[in-house]
Parts: sequence; C-alpha cells; structure tokens
Amino acid sequence: MAAASARRRRSRVSLCLATAGVVKALALSAFTLVWTHSIAKVEWQEDWRVTPAGLELVQARVKGTGPGMEPPPEARLVDGWFQWQPQRAPMQEVVLGNSGAAGEWRLCHDGSCRTLSEIVGHPIGANVTTMKVCNDP
Repeated sequence: MAAASARRRRSRVSLCLATAGVVKALALSAFTLVWTHSIAKVEWQEDWRVTPAGLELVQARVKGTGPGMEPPPEARLVDGWFQWQPQRAPMQEVVLGNSGAAGEWRLCHDGSCRTLSEIVGHPIGANVTTMKVCNDP
C-alpha cells in the first residue's frame, strides 16, 4: 500500500507558467485557455490536460470565424461555437505571445477565470509566457 501511495505522489504534476521573470506553479490537472482575436474580436477557447506525458490539447472552440481563425473541416457548430478535438501528441511546452492588442490570455479553472497578470501578481505586458508541466514538490 505504501508503494502505491508513493507512486501516486511521484506522478502528480502541476502547470508551470514562466513569464516576466516569474515562475508560478498551479496545482491543477485541467484548465481552459481563453483569448480574444486581436482583429476579429472573436473569442477562442482551448481545454487542456496536465499529464506526466505533457500538456494535452483536448478540445478547441471558436465563437465565429475571422482572418486566421478558420475552424478545421471536422469542427461542428454547437451552441454558437465551432468545436473540434485536435489530434496532436502531448506537448512539452506551449509558448504564448501577447501583442497587447486584444487583452490578455485568461486561464480558467473550477468556474473562475484570471488573466496571466493576475496569476503571476504583476502586469506581464507583451512578455512571452511559457506553459509546461512541472512536478509537484
């Protein structure tokens, strides 16, 4: 029983965000990443899982179409959102840019959304943010 408990502890992971000189670990196993397209002003959402294999993109949604925001052919319109399930391997890291033209990236978890600046505790401006899996201490 102790060995099983130790294995569970070793396999726990968190989401690590690195931006503007700050690294922040968030103890969560799933989240939604939300942003607004800078030109079309259309909202885009992605559901992610944090796993030992990496960050897994589970589902993507876009509330309309616009330049560079065309949903793939397999997308289906559900409640006003084009939704699809991307087929890609888990990623070791995801790099988020911020032009500043459409507001910040928002991370949602357990019914609450916060900007990356709120999460790290100070404005991140146009700094790049890197998301990756980190091991829980």
